[in-house]
Amino acid sequence: MAFFTSEYDCKLDVKGRLALPSKVRAALPDNASEELVLRRGFEPCLVLYPMLEYKKIYAKIKGLSEFSEEYRRFQRTFFRGNVDVELDGAGRINIPKKMMEYAGLEKEVVLVGLGNRIEIWNPDQYEEYLIQDASEYSKMAEKFLADE
Repeated sequence: MAFFTSEYDCKLDVKGRLALPSKVRAALPDNASEELVLRRGFEPCLVLYPMLEYKKIYAKIKGLSEFSEEYRRFQRTFFRGNVDVELDGAGRINIPKKMMEYAGLEKEVVLVGLGNRIEIWNPDQYEEYLIQDASEYSKMAEKFLADE
């Protein structure tokens, strides 16, 4: 099972390739270098999954009824533009131009490990989606993590 943590400041090259940090590559499951999926995030970022983790989400979405308009719309939007990516010999993935545009990615990016996945952000946009207030952060920790 993959387990990604921390933040990494990275750069995209002129061809849209992103070199994954060695700690990220080391956390990939065996043989995962050929089995990664990149998708649009719910916020303006990209999400990179090892195939095993992506298949868990796929199974849930696949189970939604094709006869429900709401489900079809969700499926259509979720799967829109998802792409399989591979690490090249230098440990880089190629990010398609449309996905870079969606996330506002230019030269500088931030990778954020979120356990089973990695988010790829424009550094300026990323800051806008973080909790800035320590009190709010503390209350959320209590709400989500306190023993009941």
